[in-house]
Amino acid sequence: MDGSCEEKQLLVDRMGSNSLNNLEEFQMEQRWNTLKEKASEEDLSELERTGSLYQAGVDKKGRPVIVFIGKWFKPNGVDMEKALLYLIRTLEPIADQDYSVVFFCTRTSSENYLAYWSMKDIYSKLPYHYKKNLRDFYIVHPSLWTRLTSWWFTTFMAPVIKHKIHNVYAVTELDHHIHSTQFDIPMFIQEYDMTINGLRYYQP
Repeated sequence: MDGSCEEKQLLVDRMGSNSLNNLEEFQMEQRWNTLKEKASEEDLSELERTGSLYQAGVDKKGRPVIVFIGKWFKPNGVDMEKALLYLIRTLEPIADQDYSVVFFCTRTSSENYLAYWSMKDIYSKLPYHYKKNLRDFYIVHPSLWTRLTSWWFTTFMAPVIKHKIHNVYAVTELDHHIHSTQFDIPMFIQEYDMTINGLRYYQP
């Protein structure tokens, strides 16, 4: 048994499991309040300038939509703590209600990929209602790496959201769920979509 397990067992012996659970819940709430406060106060203009994460309209069920442009986010070039704070700042105004996320994976490469352990760390720091109220997570133009990573993550780390993940292979498929005309889809995404799906998807 390692030191942390021994320390926890000693606390259980002294306080009882219910008291320890209450203490852990209180500590988690304190950590979350600290993160939320930092997210509202920190200068996150560098992340905002990337244009990689923003709220854009609503889906066909009236739920707010968060858009993430994977190609414009480079984990090695940003402070990941600030990236977490920016995520919180973006989600906090809408996460008390049902919402959807559209992740454009188009033309991403290894420089855009978030390490598994970073995803695990971010996910563990988000509160329950963020995860519960996420209704759909659309991955547009998923790469092999994205499909494998999302399968692994939702199988072993976050099985409760597995059914919320949807791979989308053409931008027009989004229109079954989301009014894609409510936000500007970057030209490189449209051009890529044309190359793999044909001009028939676009009206002149």
